[in-house]
Amino acid sequence: MVKFDIRQLRYLSREEFRCLTAVEMGMKNHEVVPCELIASIANLRHGGCYKILRDLVQYKLIRYDHKSASRGYHLTYAGYDYLALKSLSNKDVIYSVGNKVGVGKESDIYIVADQDQNQYILKLHRLGRICFRKVKEKRDYLKHRKNASWLYLSRLAAEREFSFLKALHTRGYPVPEPMAFNRHAIVMALAPGYPMSQVRNVTNTSKVYNRLMTLIVRLAQMGLIHGDFNEFNLLIDDEEHITVIDLPQMISTSHENAEYYFDRDVECIRTWFKKRYNFDSDERPYLKEVDCQQGVDIEMKASGYSKELAQKFEDLTLNTKEGDEEQSGSEEEEYDDTESEESEGESVTPGVSSEEDDAESESGEDEAPNNEEFQAFRDKQKMKKKASHTFKVCNKASLSKDEIKKKVRGCVAKKQLKKQRIKKGEKYYLNKEKRLNVNEIKGAENWF
Repeated sequence: MVKFDIRQLRYLSREEFRCLTAVEMGMKNHEVVPCELIASIANLRHGGCYKILRDLVQYKLIRYDHKSASRGYHLTYAGYDYLALKSLSNKDVIYSVGNKVGVGKESDIYIVADQDQNQYILKLHRLGRICFRKVKEKRDYLKHRKNASWLYLSRLAAEREFSFLKALHTRGYPVPEPMAFNRHAIVMALAPGYPMSQVRNVTNTSKVYNRLMTLIVRLAQMGLIHGDFNEFNLLIDDEEHITVIDLPQMISTSHENAEYYFDRDVECIRTWFKKRYNFDSDERPYLKEVDCQQGVDIEMKASGYSKELAQKFEDLTLNTKEGDEEQSGSEEEEYDDTESEESEGESVTPGVSSEEDDAESESGEDEAPNNEEFQAFRDKQKMKKKASHTFKVCNKASLSKDEIKKKVRGCVAKKQLKKQRIKKGEKYYLNKEKRLNVNEIKGAENWF
């Protein structure tokens, strides 16, 4: 379990947040960020980066790794939480943090409020827990990547869930209203209701059952499947209205195992109603009977959407653009028609029969049009001509060996100066303390 203690957040200085962001930036290319790289990225005016790093280790915002070959620091979830909360507070989205509402295998949920005391929900994604570590098998966050840190995976999960929430809320689907997100944190509206797993009695079970089945069908009509549609991810209020939560694992209806996940969502609801409410019904939807009316999965690039559907979606968007261009360019079409009429009235060349002309016209229709104006026209002769004008090859070096050596030495000297300046800035405070101690010792000798 990751402790969420924000008492130290109000006391952190600007330099400490600067060092935290430097560690985050260094973790893009390093599993363990060395101290010299953190100091160069932070670029503090008066130095003292090593002292700040020691304080951050005490606050458990970063961790020092000395076991690996390359020693250095890396962020913890607490430090990542501080960075997300700091950016959200700067945007006036969050002003205070309350109690913990729920805990899952992938996230923690808290109540937050703004300056006007309006309550919201803060969801912090925390991938990498012991109960759920098969992320590569269960999710496709990495896509073409092979390895990534848990912090980066939790950030990808938050981005995906926020995009799904925004797309479904605009289309009138009952999900919490998304407000903002930063890194691995999502701020959404506080949905009224209770988790269905805690509700023992329902006044009208058949109506609630039909509502749940219609929600599953509505998602399929948009081209999406929830994948985890059960009593733990459903909220029901006093009027028996339902809201759906926990959306990062949604997949497309064109997925290879779409029917399996669709049937699993349906069976989860049926077994729950049998177990808790003693309600059984033979009426259930099937994925084959659902017609996909909206391509939300293609817009959101949900896992499992096929390339053919993506190409069709692009073709439709291009056709709409071309239709607008055709309306604006009607005058150009009229001019082209006049030119075609003049070409039809030209005389036939001697020595060529009409049958050969028809064959040439038929073969010309199958050929692709000339796209020199719109696309990159790759003609070998033209490319050779362009290459001869743009590129120049020098066989002999214009500089002597001594001049080249001077330039190389100058570049090396500049790099050494930068390293020396960083080291001087770090040692400034240590040398100052030593001098003060020496003066105190010298002053104490006069007393004897």
